[in-house]
Amino acid sequence: QVQVAESGGGLVQPGGSLRLSCAASGSILSINDMGWYRQAPGKQRELVAAITVAGTTTIADSVKGRFTISRGNARNTYLQMNSLSPEDTAVYYCKANLRRMWDSQWRDYWGQGTQVTVSS
Repeated sequence: QVQVAESGGGLVQPGGSLRLSCAASGSILSINDMGWYRQAPGKQRELVAAITVAGTTTIADSVKGRFTISRGNARNTYLQMNSLSPEDTAVYYCKANLRRMWDSQWRDYWGQGTQVTVSS
């Protein structure tokens, strides 16, 4: 079994900061890319930031300069969000591209999401 779990969401005032954490666990052989996506009500899910196993990052233009993605150990990734605005309100999902033990295929696994609400 493989699990991907996010934590760290919540309610924050405009201009505030939050740090999201994501951890992958279970029978994992190797993890490749990890990324953060978000989905606001009535909108499609969109990429926020991604990081490769080598540490190369991709950041969406809408959050560039405000959000930073990092990798802890091989199974963890973090999203530091600064200068938050109401437009950042969404459910934030973590995705891990990984291989399970005894599986030759790389597959995407998603967490269940964590709510981030930016409001005064």
